[in-house]
Order: sequence, then structure tokens, then C-alpha cells
Amino acid sequence: MTHDAALDSHAPRTDLLPAERTRTLLRVPTEKLRWQCDPAALGVRSTADVEPVRGVSGQQDAVEALRFGLEIHAPGQNVYVRGLSGTGRTRLVRHLLEEVKPSCPLPPDRVFVHDFERPDRPALITLPRGRGRVFRDRIDELVAYLRDALLPALSSDRMKVRRAELETRLKARLTELTKPFDEQLEKEGFGLAMLNTPVGQQPAVLPVIEGQPAPPDRLAALVQEGKLDADRLTELRTRADALGTEYRELSEKIAKLNQEHRDSLRAGYESEARRLLDRSVCEIAAAFPAPAVQRFLSALVDDVVGKRLHALGESAEEEGAEDLHWTRRYRVNLVRSWDPDDPCPIVVETQPTLRNLVGTIERSVLPNGAAFSDHLMIVGGSLLAADGGYIVLEARDLLTEPGAWKMLVRTLRTGVLEIAPQDSMLFGSMAALKPEPIDVDIKVILIGDPGLYMALDSADPDFPQLFKVLADFDSSLPNDARGLEHYAGTLAALVADEKLPPISADGIAALAEHGARIAGRSDRLTARFGRLSDLAREAAYLAQRAAAPEVTREHVREAVRRTRRRADLPARRFRERIADGTLRIDTRGSVVGQVNGLATTHAGPLTYGFPARITTTIGPGNRGTVNIEGEAQLSGSIHTKGFQILGGLMRHLLRGAEHPLSFSASMAFEQSYGGIDGDSASAAETCCLLSALTGVPLDQGVAMTGAIDQFGHVQPIGAATEKIEGFFDTCSDAGLTGEQGVIVPRSNVVDLMLRPDVVEACAAGRFHVWAVDTVGQALEIFTGVAAGEVEAYTARYPQGSLLMLAIERAGDFWRQARQGPRENGGAKREAIGPAAGNDPTGAGDTTD
Repeated sequence: MTHDAALDSHAPRTDLLPAERTRTLLRVPTEKLRWQCDPAALGVRSTADVEPVRGVSGQQDAVEALRFGLEIHAPGQNVYVRGLSGTGRTRLVRHLLEEVKPSCPLPPDRVFVHDFERPDRPALITLPRGRGRVFRDRIDELVAYLRDALLPALSSDRMKVRRAELETRLKARLTELTKPFDEQLEKEGFGLAMLNTPVGQQPAVLPVIEGQPAPPDRLAALVQEGKLDADRLTELRTRADALGTEYRELSEKIAKLNQEHRDSLRAGYESEARRLLDRSVCEIAAAFPAPAVQRFLSALVDDVVGKRLHALGESAEEEGAEDLHWTRRYRVNLVRSWDPDDPCPIVVETQPTLRNLVGTIERSVLPNGAAFSDHLMIVGGSLLAADGGYIVLEARDLLTEPGAWKMLVRTLRTGVLEIAPQDSMLFGSMAALKPEPIDVDIKVILIGDPGLYMALDSADPDFPQLFKVLADFDSSLPNDARGLEHYAGTLAALVADEKLPPISADGIAALAEHGARIAGRSDRLTARFGRLSDLAREAAYLAQRAAAPEVTREHVREAVRRTRRRADLPARRFRERIADGTLRIDTRGSVVGQVNGLATTHAGPLTYGFPARITTTIGPGNRGTVNIEGEAQLSGSIHTKGFQILGGLMRHLLRGAEHPLSFSASMAFEQSYGGIDGDSASAAETCCLLSALTGVPLDQGVAMTGAIDQFGHVQPIGAATEKIEGFFDTCSDAGLTGEQGVIVPRSNVVDLMLRPDVVEACAAGRFHVWAVDTVGQALEIFTGVAAGEVEAYTARYPQGSLLMLAIERAGDFWRQARQGPRENGGAKREAIGPAAGNDPTGAGDTTD
């Protein structure tokens, strides 16, 4: 029997359940297409009658978790505040921090000083709260004394007398030491003179001839002239060598006396300097008894006395910046200080760069091009500012800053903060300072969305150990009296804070309705008040431009329309391509094996729906149903799963077949050249496949969205509102017939918040929305033919029902498939799933 003959012999019965009755029974009532907020139920005339609310409502669990995280002090009890942006996460954190006023151990003051033993390792000194500034000021006074007063003090009359005494004693000892030698030289006729040598002029003992010391060349000339006997010359040279040896020994003794004089002079200055410094240093040491301070003061005095006294005079005459003065090493860098009455530190870091969080070590470039850095250039960051308290960070901002997350985790894990220069590459190989690490106790409040939380929890093993408290913010709140009251209070606060026109009761109601639309459910209101506030601002702008005293529902509706218009250019261009025939979408008539599915895409903040033409062709064979998107590798994993479920559903629906299912079908999203994912088209695909199998056409004025299970139940999907509106707009462009509409899962009815124009069209009967529980109900809306249910007494579908017709058509294909190998010269056909004859249902797994 040919396929056409089969179609003629198995005509469906249309009298079992008239299409109009099915459509009427399953049509969604107008009042359920959009929740309408009654302005009278608000009990106010406008926001002028409402007490402003600046807190967060409907987030009790998140508030309690956050409060727990703020008040508990235990390792790893940092807080992750999870929720979508615009839900008031940051506002609530700040509000709770102000409300709770958490107590914390008084954080100490921190100062860095020069380490005289390890100059590249600045030393950390921890001081009691409020004492760091006092310590710095006292050291500054000491440094000023070193710079301005110590040199004059060392030039006092007392020190002048002491110096004169030492110089007199030195002179006497030198005379006592050199006089005998001078007399001996004079007695023997020798004297001292300077001779030129390869290493320069050197003193030498020479014989005196004619009243002058005679150098060697003069003596040689006298011998040649006969004025000096050669033997006498030899004697003179021998004696001069002996006296020269004595002179060298004498010179060593003189040098030793001079060194002793200098040592005595230096010791006198050092002793006087210590005496002058002792008073100031002892007073500082008494005021700050910490061992680290005592070590620093002792090293400071030793360095001044032992190494810096000789530089005092020179430094006073140096030409250079004050910052490069030799006394810099003695100054104190106060990196964190507190007043005694300061509250617990709370830091909100809006730019969590590595430099801002950790701090840095700044560097200067000297006139000669060399880089210069010291302990005074250490700068603390916001983590040090939050020591002992709390720091609030945005997770996305933190993760986008190179190295910031890794550093934060290391600091929380070790409890140690290490400040390092953040621009080490700038100065090449210059040795960097490495300040002493700082012990810190910080509680981090990290604000982020659910996606970041999942990513951190799965990718970073330290994350769950460090952020043990999760404050989960819901993106919506119940649509009840309390929710509406909070909406009104929040809008009143916005009006008061930004000096906007008051919002009337119907304006509040319109904003609440849009809040339900954003939430995606009529029984919920969005908690993302950021988006709602933006809409209220635009509505206020429109009211002000029209010189209206209040913001009304019409202003809100116009603001919604304008917001959509600014973002829906891609959607308009898509509909234009449908209207001009570039994209083929049929919205009238009936076609076998073709159905309008529905999909969504994003254009900035807007999600819009659009129809997608799905087609199926079928014939005898054993290959099953082929997903062309899958074959082209354009099908996402969820869409592929939905397609595989379709195969299981076909086995279930056609389980009464007497023969194995033997057909080959291919299914495609026509004119779709990008990736496809999601399972919301699987119900429409099932109807399309059954239409191709039975030859019963589907109404092209009806589109469908919905997922399926293997028993034919239609399951909920996302963006039902946007999908309905997308098909409505497509039908409107071509002209509404009064028969067009969209089939949605019944469980999605509560989600519907359709635009007012769509609701008005449905109320006038120009467009329809049907809610179904099963694929069979959808088939009846599409075809006007009863789908059929298995009769208990026959275990078969009623004769003439759509599913019985599908079984009969499948039998026809099985018989044609059996003839195929003989007609094709015995060519083997590849069967997908269980082998024919082994599966009594004839069911085979469908594959891509």
C-alpha cells in the first residue's frame, strides 16, 4: 500500500471532540493573563501618605544569616551575601552594620620604623589604640633636635675647652717624641726633605750640603766634580738609610698619637651626644615601654652616636630635598591609627585593586635617575584599615582585579598581611623593601551573585573554608499586603531622597505590576528595586515634562513602553524580516509536519520572544527521528535531552502498535543558523512529529511552548510571558484573525504578566492563550481532532482518534520498510534502538 493510499484509508474522525469545545475549555481566563493591582487596596492616595522605607523586606532569612555572620567571631566565619544585583544587598549590609553596631576588640595602632640591622626589612611596632600618633610626634621632636640643635650643642664652650686640652696634650707628646730625633739629625748633618718617587712625594732623610739637604742626583754631581769623595758618599748613604728607618718608626708613633687624639676627641663628642640625647630618649622610653620601642630607641641612639655624628656638619650644607635628609631613617611611619573613641572599623571598598586592598611601598626617582624607597613610603590599604573590624567587597569587582582574590584568600587563611610594592617591574632590579608582616583580624563581607558563588565554591578549595556564612537574598518577595506595603514605602523613600513628584496610588499599582512582571510570576514581586527605581525615575521625568502634579499609571506605562522601545530594535528587525518574507513564519492556515515553536533571546535588559518554524518529514525506515540541529552540532545539551525524551514519549504514546516502530523522520528549526538550546520546544516538536506521521495538519495560527516528560505531561518553561508576546506581535503585524493564540503549560499560568495590549486582545477574542496538561490536549487544539485515550476494555485508542491513526500509519510504514530491502537489492537498513522483533512496543531510542 502506498503512503497516499494509507492517508486516504485512515481518515481521522472530527466528531469525537469539536475543536471549539476543546479551545473553550482550555482557554486561560482574561483575569489570569495579568495580575492587576487594585489601587484602592493600597489604602493611600499617593506616596505623600506613605512612611518612607529604606530597609529590605521579605528577606528575613538573609537578614538573620547576615546578622549571625556579623556577630559571630570564629575562624572562617566570613560572609557571602548572595543575590542578584538590584535586590538591595549592599544597602542591607550597610543598614545592618549601622543597626547592629558590632563590637570588636580594640584594634591597635601600627607604625613602621627603620631596622638598623636589616635596612631592607622595616620593623613593625604595634602600639595601644590612640598612641601611635603620640609616638610619631615625640620621635619627630627628637629628629628635629638631631637636625637643628645637636651640632650647636656639641660646639659649646665646654666642648671647646675639652678639645683645646686634647690638642695641647697632643702637641706636647709630639714634641716629646720628635725632639730627640730632630736634634740627632742636626748634630750629624742630616735633614728632612720631600723626594719625588714613583708613588709621589715621600719624606726622606738627606745629608745637608752647603746648608741644604742634598738629593741623590746632587750628591752624584758633587762626586763627579771632585768635591765629594766616593767613600764619603757611601758613608752618607749608609747613615741616611739608618736614620730613614728611625724616621719611619717615629712616623708610626706619630700616627698612633694622632689616632689616639682623634679617638679621644670622638669619644668626647659621643659621650656628650649620649648625655644630650639621654633625656629625650629616656622620656620617650618611659612613655612607651613596649620592647620593640626600647629596641628602636637604643638602635637610634647607637646609630646617631656611632655613625652619624661626623655627617652633621656636612648634611647641614647639602643641597637636596628635605625628604632625603639623613634623619629620615629615624622618623616613624604611622600606617594605622585610631582615636580612643573610634567605633569598630567598617570599610566599604569600591575599588578592590591589589594596591587599594594591601597598600604599597611608594618610590621616588632621584635626580640621577636612581630609584629611592624607605620605610616612610609604606602605605597601608583598606585591609589594614579594616583590621579588627569589617570590610565589604563586591565579588565581581574583586575577581576582575589581577591578584586581588588570591591575596585576599592568603590573608584570610594566614591572618597575616604583607605589604609590598605593586610596581616592582617599573624600577627593574632595584632591591625591594620587605616590611615585617602584620597580624590582622578581618571579617570580609563579600557581595555577589549566585553564579559567582557556584564558581568560587567549585573552583577554589579555600572558599568554603573561609566563607562559611551564606546570606541568600531572594530575587523576589511575596505579592501580598506586606509586599505591596514595602513597595509603597520604598517608592516613598525614592521620591523623598531624590525630590521626585509624588507617585499616585494607581502609579504605585502600575509599578507593582511591573515588579511582578520582572519577577516572572504574578504571585511574586521583584526584589530588584534598582530596576524598579529606574522605571520610577523615568515615569517621574515624564510627569515633570507634562507638568503633572503626580506620577500616574499612564506615566508608568509610557515609561515601560519607552524603556522597551530603546532596547527592542533587534526584535523589531526580526519581525520586519518575517513581514517581508525573508523569514518564513506562517500564522494562518494549516500545514502537515510544521509547527510554530517559541524561543527567546536577550537584547540588553530586554528579553523578547519570537516564533521558530519547526518542520518534520517522515517516511518508511528504521532510523528513528533525526535531530538536524544535533547533526549540525547546533543543538545544546538540554535541547538534545529534550529531543531524546521525545523518543521515549513516542514509544509511550504508540505503545499499542502491533509492530515495531519503523519510520525515519528528520526534524529541523528552519532558517536557524545559530545554536539552539533548552527543552521548551519539545512539546511542539512532538506535535509536529505526530502531524507528519498521521498526515493531519497543524493550525499555523497557534504556537506552542512547553517541555515534556516521557508520559506526555507538558511541563513548565521559562519566559512564558515574553514568548506569548512575541507570537502576538508577529500575528499582529500580519493582522489578527481571532483564531490565533499560544499554548502554554498549565503550570505556567501563574507566571503570566502579559502586556496590557495583549490582555485587551484576548479579552476581545482577537487572540487566545490556552493552558494544557498533556500533549494530547495540545494536539486537539492544533488539529481539531480528538487525540484519544486508551480504552480500558480494549487497551487501544478509539478508532479514528489521532493517536490511533498514528499507530495505523506506523504500521503502514513498518510494512513498507519490510519491503524496502528486497526492492533495494537487499541493502541493509540501520535500526536505531532495539532490534526489530525484540521490542514488542516497536520503540527504539531516537538519536541525533
